[in-house]
Amino acid sequence: MAYAAFRSIGAYAPEKILTNEDLSQMVDTTDEWITKRTGIKERHIAAENETTSDMGVKAAKKAIERSGIDPAQIDMVVCATISPDYFCMPSTATIISNKLGLGNVTAFDISAACTGFVYILSIAKAFIESGMKKNVLIVGAEKLSAITDYTDRGTCILFGDGAGAAIISATEKKEEAIIDVHTGADGTYADLLMTPNGGTGSPHDSLTQEAGSCFMQMKGNETFKVAVRTLTKDVVDILKANNIESSDIKHFVPHQANYRIIKAVGDALGMKEEQVVLTVAKYGNTSGASIPMAINDIYESGELKAGELLLLDAFGGGLTWGSALVPFSPLLRF
Repeated sequence: MAYAAFRSIGAYAPEKILTNEDLSQMVDTTDEWITKRTGIKERHIAAENETTSDMGVKAAKKAIERSGIDPAQIDMVVCATISPDYFCMPSTATIISNKLGLGNVTAFDISAACTGFVYILSIAKAFIESGMKKNVLIVGAEKLSAITDYTDRGTCILFGDGAGAAIISATEKKEEAIIDVHTGADGTYADLLMTPNGGTGSPHDSLTQEAGSCFMQMKGNETFKVAVRTLTKDVVDILKANNIESSDIKHFVPHQANYRIIKAVGDALGMKEEQVVLTVAKYGNTSGASIPMAINDIYESGELKAGELLLLDAFGGGLTWGSALVPFSPLLRF
């Protein structure tokens, strides 16, 4: 039987940094106000001519190099994004694949907002375990600055740009395998976090309306409450289903949306401070790129070792949510 193994990680953050002090010059806010409510101190912002696929390619190159796998062996590329190079088509995954020179491979995008990386992890796992694919490149990439309203202090303080990527490969060794992935959604909460975009559900009547609808819109307080409740329950369920205790988790990697959400969930699960991976202060919320960027941070710092168990947990617009139990199983040992 084929199993799916998490072989490598890579990430990219743009050079430009937007600090809380910078934002205080743009909207009615302060560093103290932002830090107290979100834990965010700064976020990275892509250059004007830097696309989502550009960032995805940079993260993917690192993941491919670290995987020890020949790029010619990659047979699928899946990208999670809510800020694609082009709305509707072509998919950002096809552009990433082309820029990497991967040739004739399956490539497509998915839209699950901040849960995107967990969703594409589940897709890669399913394709590999079915025998349809051998080596899947998964990419979470976002240029959220392109869909952020910098006159709305409720959202502009939260979001940043970046990308993360991983190689998921077939293995015969069960001890290397991704243990489990849970995903879910509830469209009754769709209006809590959305980008109208002028789709068939909200067609445009004017250019002014079209421009405004491209920005993210969020009901912050309601989203916070649902997030804490949903994230906690999802982790409890996946741990119970696999007979794993929270103390068995080496690295708890939650979606980096808000420090208060992460703290509330971690406390509810009985996670120790050293178990919880935190990058929200320096990246802000990078949606589908958030979790792989956080994993990359502990990899590059030397904190993530082969065989250690990662618990991923995410929540996003849709509303969507997901969790995963993932042993880090690299082929190459640096």
